Amino acid sequence: MTTTTLPASPLAIENDPRWAAVVARSAEADGSFWYSVRTTGVYCRPSCSARRARPENVRFHATPEEAERAGFRPCRRCRPDRLERPGRAAAAVVAACRRIERAVAEGNEVPPLAALAAEVGMSRYHFHRLFRRETGLTPREYAAAQRGRRVRSELERGASVTDAIVDAGYNSSSRFYEKAGQRLGMTPTRYRDGGTDVDIRFAVGQCSLGAILVAQSDRGICAISLGDDPEALVRELQDRFPRANLIGGDPDFERTVATVVGFVENPAQGLDLPLDIRGTAFQQRVWRALSEIPPGARASYREIAAKIGAPRASRAVAQACRLNPLAVAIPCHRVVRADGDLSGYRWGIARKAALLAREAGESARPANGRAGGRTSRPATRTTRARAAAPRS
Repeated sequence: MTTTTLPASPLAIENDPRWAAVVARSAEADGSFWYSVRTTGVYCRPSCSARRARPENVRFHATPEEAERAGFRPCRRCRPDRLERPGRAAAAVVAACRRIERAVAEGNEVPPLAALAAEVGMSRYHFHRLFRRETGLTPREYAAAQRGRRVRSELERGASVTDAIVDAGYNSSSRFYEKAGQRLGMTPTRYRDGGTDVDIRFAVGQCSLGAILVAQSDRGICAISLGDDPEALVRELQDRFPRANLIGGDPDFERTVATVVGFVENPAQGLDLPLDIRGTAFQQRVWRALSEIPPGARASYREIAAKIGAPRASRAVAQACRLNPLAVAIPCHRVVRADGDLSGYRWGIARKAALLAREAGESARPANGRAGGRTSRPATRTTRARAAAPRS
């Protein structure tokens, strides 16, 4: 069907099959066309529940952009600007993402919002909404994440800090250093050297869910891990901080570990300790949303995606949950599938079930069969990851 560009006769509109969809308020037709009303100055989707317009005042449009170029504004009732033809929005956002990634890979400036929108044939405001809906990030945040990834990659290859910053497309080092600590968890030079001379205290104990490892940097608790094999938990910590000084906890730190264990046993009491949370902008948005789920409650991946303004990013939310470094403190165990299924859990599905049952006040057998928890005395040695135990 062709788009009506000039006012048509009432008979022509009434004979157009699109008018039948408007009369029926057909939701199935949403996304295939839009219609505008001359007397109100707005455009709508076919399923809009607003009062039916007179045929002689109606025009049809292939896209929201076309209606807006014709001088119409989106209806506040049906929000037609938030609907795209199947696949078009995703394809436009994918194209913009590839454009941003190429710019970062080549060390060039990322195109501004207006230029990205123009390349996919959209208005900047409409494109901005679609990009955030599809990815959970704004174009600027996505570019920052790509630059951060490039910097980390270059530093891990041994490049100088200055070269890494320039190669990632930063036009000034101050822009990178503003959030370097949040992105890397340490200074760029230390990150390049694998965390050399960064002190991280840690201890492995026992709780009702099995072995528990707690680690703390100078910024706060940076790891809470659960498992069956204490040595595997230590190796995982060493892999995260390959050249940091991993220092066995002293009596003061043992009290910190006891506090964390008490929190794991009773999450409702809260954890009054500083946390060293390191992640991408998207991961941190997800983790903040998880922290707002109260004990005893559950949320689906889809609900979390909608809460952070990215309703189509359920899989990315699940990935952020999988990469959560702070068990229970960031309560990813409270996120389930839409059908209520527990899905996966980084530290084992049995522990997830036990935590949820505990928070719900139910009696549940602990994951390792223990009735209670105890904290073993932490190790007292100092070690470096390059001297790690052999991998299993």
